[in-house]
This record gives sequence, C-alpha cells and structure tokens, in this order.
Amino acid sequence: MEIIQKPEEMQAWARAKARLGATICLVPTMGFLHEGHLSLMRRAAGLCDLVAASLFVNPTQFGPNEDLDRYPRDFERDMALLRQEKVAAVFAPTPDLMYPQGFQTEVRVKDLATHLCGKSRPVHFAGVTTVVSKLFNIVQPDAAVFGEKDFQQLAIIRRLVADMNIPVRIVGQPIVREADGLAMSSRNANLDPANRAAALSLSTGLQLARAKAREGVRSTAALHALVEAHIHSFAGTAIDYASFVDCETLEPVAEADERTVLALAVHIDGKVRLIDNGYVLPQDAN
Repeated sequence: MEIIQKPEEMQAWARAKARLGATICLVPTMGFLHEGHLSLMRRAAGLCDLVAASLFVNPTQFGPNEDLDRYPRDFERDMALLRQEKVAAVFAPTPDLMYPQGFQTEVRVKDLATHLCGKSRPVHFAGVTTVVSKLFNIVQPDAAVFGEKDFQQLAIIRRLVADMNIPVRIVGQPIVREADGLAMSSRNANLDPANRAAALSLSTGLQLARAKAREGVRSTAALHALVEAHIHSFAGTAIDYASFVDCETLEPVAEADERTVLALAVHIDGKVRLIDNGYVLPQDAN
C-alpha cells in the first residue's frame, strides 16, 4: 500500500494506473476508521480494480466553535486497518498542501445545502463540495463510495457530479450499526458510558417513527411530535433537527410515503453531535 501526501504525486499515481488500464474507486474519509468505513473499502473493491482511500480532516468543513480540534485521529491504526483491506493507495495530505497560500476557490451546491445540517452548519457543505471536487481532480477515480449515514452529503455529491459533468460514478453504502443500533461514527469515540445511552435516542427514535408509520400514522407533524418527545426523554439530548424530507430534494413533506426519510441530528451532553437517518417506510417493512 502506497501512502502519498502530495497532490501532484497522487495524480501521477492515478495516471500511471489508468495508462495500464486499471480502474480506481475512491473512498474519501477523515480517518479514525471504524467498521462503517471498512465496509466502504470492501464495496469499492468490488467496483474497480484498485481502491484508493483519502484520509484528510478537512478544516474548511468545520465552522467556528465546532469540533475540528477534538475530532479523533489515529494515523497508524488507520494505516493498519487499510492494509488489511488491501487498499492500493492512501492519499493523506496536510492542510497546507490542499489549501496552499493564496487559495481562494469555493465549490458550492445551492439549494440542497440549505436544508438539515446546512441550517446550523452554514459553511459545512461548501467545505465538503470543495474538498471532494479537489479529491476527484487529484485521484481521478472512475467511482467513489460514500456512506449513507451522511445522507445529505451523499445527495449533494450526486448533485455536484451531475451538474458539473464529473465522470465519477457515485455509490452509496448503507449505514453500519453497532450491536445496540447506534450508527457507527468516528465521533462515537467521544461518548462516555453515560451519554452513550442517550446517543441511542437517534436509532430508537427512527425505529419509533417506522413503527407508527406502519400502524398508519403518516402525518409527519404527528410523527415528529412522537420522535421529539422520545429523544428528549433521554437526559442530555438537544435536537438540532428531526426532519421528514423527500429523499432527493430534501424538502420537508407533510405526509410520509416511500420516498420519505427521517433525518436526525442530536447534540449529546453539549459535546458530541451525532446524525442518523432512514426511510420511514423501508421496502422490507411494507
């Protein structure tokens, strides 16, 4: 496995592999890998000849007073995990290499970024789409895999690729959950035993909404009231949003149907912000 820091060297690696006829699938990450990330690597291995992972805690997608400094990092552990997955190359640049002196370009998707996380994190998605655009130009992949836990991010990346005619196939990978139902996240490492129990309010809130929808409750106002009360019944929880939205436009909906996603963002004990999501009426539940 090659570990590459400089963008020009990563580009050279990708071009050399392409000349040999190999296809490349990119898995962008911010590191501190868990089983959810590794599932992305395995999916990528089935899509292309070579898997390239990026490992970069992107500062431009963190706003003031967010957890950039507290975001967990363990480079050597990450490298050991990626070697086990037979990743061909890891692109691990430093911020000064990605954003050198004089950098002033931003890539922004307008409407989709105003919903959900975009309301409380106004700079976040411009940081995401800018860095992903750079990664696509540097790694030049044929495909890229993103986790469905970041549902809004996945929708925005798909819009970016379609609007900008970027020749990369975007593949979503389902959420990987821990045994108790908590969606796997690098930020879970910042949960202590007491507030980990509160973190389960997201997945159990989603289960509650699904159960009530199967019973015939389709009013999203009614479902929202039930989910909100459930999450607030856990000590230390503060809801950023609990939104019932269309799976493509991310616009709020009044009545739940097969296209409706419940997207959740909850602060736990004022320290850790977690997200989760799922279809209110998943196909296997109809």
